[in-house]
Amino acid sequence: MEMMLEVQNIHTYIGQYHILEGVNFSVPKGKITALLGRNGAGKTTTLKSVLGIRPPAQGKVIFDGREIQGLRSFDIAAMGIGFVPENRAIFRDLSVEENLKIAERQKGDLARKQDMLFELFPDLKRLIHLPGTNLSGGQQQMLAIARALVADNRLLLIDEPSEGLAPVIIEQLMDAIRQLSAESTVLLVEQNFIVASRLAEDYVIIEEGRSVKTGKMADLKDDKETISRYLGAG
Repeated sequence: MEMMLEVQNIHTYIGQYHILEGVNFSVPKGKITALLGRNGAGKTTTLKSVLGIRPPAQGKVIFDGREIQGLRSFDIAAMGIGFVPENRAIFRDLSVEENLKIAERQKGDLARKQDMLFELFPDLKRLIHLPGTNLSGGQQQMLAIARALVADNRLLLIDEPSEGLAPVIIEQLMDAIRQLSAESTVLLVEQNFIVASRLAEDYVIIEEGRSVKTGKMADLKDDKETISRYLGAG
């Protein structure tokens, strides 16, 4: 199977702290892969290492056949990687339209994508002229995901999309992520195991900065010992 992303034995420091101590996994093209682990395991740091925000001090990151570790984060993003951060990071004083517009890499990106975006997230069309501060938490998450779709990204890194959201909004976001995965490969960090297990085909478990287990989500669902040991989920 062809891989969109390969992470090979990366070690990442934040200051003096050795956060990632050997993370290895691959993300197949056209699939959703879930990055799982307890709080503080190193999942978000792994995403940031892929994108060059927290560059790995050791190891390789290979995106669509090309080594990208050591490149500047904006150059990595320009290669076709979109990032939806855990805190959403929308511009609250800008309108929905302005938030989407600034995500363009080429003039006209938004015009080409807006029909698709509004089909995925109808609320955004209705709220297009309102500032981000007027949006609910769920609508802000929709905007954060939509913003990552404005440019032509082949890989989407999505960090904790369901965090703090009502179940009905989570269902809407899950439907959207399933649809967009038809166009892009997705690496998903998700603390809610039920959400992750319903979305992802493959998984990676990180424990204390190391990848400890990878495989098919269909197998993990029935592996209660692994779920309990590494995720603490019942």
